[in-house]
Amino acid sequence: MAFRPTLLLLCLALLAAPLRAQDKPDTSPGATQAASTPQPELPRPRIALVLSGGGARGFAHVGVLKALEAARVPVDLIVGTSMGAIVGGLYAAGMNADELEREILGVDWNGLFSTRQPRQVLSQRRKEEDFELSPVLLLGFRDGEFRLPTGAVSSRSLEILLRRYTLPTRHLASFDALPTRFRAVATDMETGKPVVMDRGDLAAALRASMSVPGVFSPLEIEGRILGDGGLVNNLPVSVARDLGAEMVIAVNIGTPLAPRDTLGSLLGISTQMINILTEQNVQASIALLTPRDLLLTPPLGTLTSGDFNRSRELVKLGHDYAQTVAASLARYTEDSARYAAWTEARRTQAELNATRVGRIANIRFEGVNEQRAERLGQGLAPLKGQRADVDRIEDDMEKIAATGDYERIDYRLVRNPDTGGEDLVIGLRENNWGPNYLRVGLDLRTDFRGDGSFNLRLSHNRHWLTDSGTEWRNRVQLGETMGLYSEIFQPLGLRGSSFLSAYGDLSIRKVELYGNDDSPEARIRRESVRIGLDLGWPFGPQGSVGEFRLGALASERRSTLELVSPDATSLPAGVRAVQWRETGLRAAVLADQLDFANFPSRGWRALGEVVVGQRTTTGVPGSSNFTRVEASYTGVRSWGPHTFNMGLRVAHANRIPLGAIDEYSLGGFQNLSGFRPGQVAGNYLAFGRLSYYRRLPWDVGIARALFAGGSLEAGNAWINRSEVSLKNLYAGNSLFLGADTGIGPLYLALVSAPKGFTGLYLFLGRP
Repeated sequence: MAFRPTLLLLCLALLAAPLRAQDKPDTSPGATQAASTPQPELPRPRIALVLSGGGARGFAHVGVLKALEAARVPVDLIVGTSMGAIVGGLYAAGMNADELEREILGVDWNGLFSTRQPRQVLSQRRKEEDFELSPVLLLGFRDGEFRLPTGAVSSRSLEILLRRYTLPTRHLASFDALPTRFRAVATDMETGKPVVMDRGDLAAALRASMSVPGVFSPLEIEGRILGDGGLVNNLPVSVARDLGAEMVIAVNIGTPLAPRDTLGSLLGISTQMINILTEQNVQASIALLTPRDLLLTPPLGTLTSGDFNRSRELVKLGHDYAQTVAASLARYTEDSARYAAWTEARRTQAELNATRVGRIANIRFEGVNEQRAERLGQGLAPLKGQRADVDRIEDDMEKIAATGDYERIDYRLVRNPDTGGEDLVIGLRENNWGPNYLRVGLDLRTDFRGDGSFNLRLSHNRHWLTDSGTEWRNRVQLGETMGLYSEIFQPLGLRGSSFLSAYGDLSIRKVELYGNDDSPEARIRRESVRIGLDLGWPFGPQGSVGEFRLGALASERRSTLELVSPDATSLPAGVRAVQWRETGLRAAVLADQLDFANFPSRGWRALGEVVVGQRTTTGVPGSSNFTRVEASYTGVRSWGPHTFNMGLRVAHANRIPLGAIDEYSLGGFQNLSGFRPGQVAGNYLAFGRLSYYRRLPWDVGIARALFAGGSLEAGNAWINRSEVSLKNLYAGNSLFLGADTGIGPLYLALVSAPKGFTGLYLFLGRP
């Protein structure tokens, strides 16, 4: 038994011998030289960041990037899909997380996806259409078939924004030359295969990756029609692996499957189908992750892919979640010196890429014929020879977009080797559903006591009837008022600084004449035919402020008495049947800077018109002079959700028999509430209104916004000038709930007037 301790001690001595030798320094010359030479550092694993698509939920990626920077995690490769591609691509191009957050929070995302430009920059012709029909219900006719817009929202403003952010990368041969290597994933909509974009136009690649079907139009790049990459690879881990990534940080913010109660509609089912397809490829990508990788899934709750107005909240959720997994991120952390070197290398590369923008040598258009390009190019001519100013270029792109003729408007700056400057290349794609545009509108009114009206309105607008920019506009109205209108609009000169407008209309309507109360004493049928020719001059940038017109007109009208109340006591003489002709000259000015035609929140609108001429009445020898003068003004200002809207109107016509010829009248909701439409009529008119409404914090989806408010009104119309006095104005007021819907404004209103009546009204359309 005594040999066992001895053997154990011997083994320990043998083991201890090399440990002690290692502890003892080697003083040999070779050993000393080896000890003084730094050992080579092992290369760190290549880290890839993979960002999924998810619409607005993708803002959470920005919060994750902030946490990665705080944890000193260097990223060697970024691969993204859809919104993940946009966030990842901008980060790869040189932005840091704080810059990304600042830019994203500063964007009006709801306005960015509007199907048209802000109303103030539209031409006066486009603005006036808002007062005729809803701008939302749009249908096109092309090649013998009716067509719908290819996207539910517009991507024009998004493309311009991406162009601004990626402008420094415009000359790079591939996305490998970015401060951080990058790939964007899209779907070939013809083959259904994934497309990994590694070179070319970075802004176009980001936009193509986010071409959500039914929301954004697909984008054609190098002959392929590209749609949202989420259809085939929403979390592109495989792409990162193929590019040599050794460690992957994958961030999945995709929209979860919807619950049962949302599947009762076609839209709900369609959305769920896309979510199912996306979720399946996401699960396949997650299966590729290894223990060395990290999957981040920020809990975004009920926030949806469309909640772009909640960008701040989404960024915070992503950041807060990433901070909770700091321990998991620690294995990817680099020491401070090496991380600072990585950051500096990115910044240096971004500065090298940001070549100075030169002077514009040439301007050329793609996607339109030479005649159209020549006309459009006239407005851009001042840019030629000047140093490229991004703000000015974007303003010009906005003006082209305001015409409503193009579903895609983009530009790029291309280096010109002959001049050393830049060529401004403007890419346009005409609306696939134009150039014949159809719109539908409704007017409905009821007082819940059997008195109501209904009008259906149809509009046709043919743009670019000729290469000189001719437009043909037609309008049909059916219902209480029957009407037909047609106009040919011809710009003059390449710059369109003036125009000719030839028009004609036909209308048939019923007019009620009132006595001393709100019961009509008679009903008149009025028929009118009118033709006119105007020479006009738009003013403001691209005619966006308003227009002035001088013209001649001729009309023939007839009023026929149809019904008379047995109790009529004040029916004017001479209204049984009257027919007359008018010829005259007209001068009119109209300016409009309201941000919305319905429930505006800011801006103003002014109208002034003077008509003078000769009138001939059937059965009355000779002719007489006539004069009509009218002016109106609307001014709107808001403080937060509170809006005040002031309206003024004055009018005068030389004396005419009441009821025989169209006189000026008041009555109806917000046009002297508490009086019947047309109840207060005369040759002299004065009216004022002050409205207040508050935007309600509810989003109902089918309306731009909901409002609650009221109005105070005062006005009167007088037959004779001697009767005109501010002392005998009538008062009216209203309280209302309103909504700016896709088919027009909707009101539920309580109206009242001390000398009128109190009642409840429902309106759809303009009151």
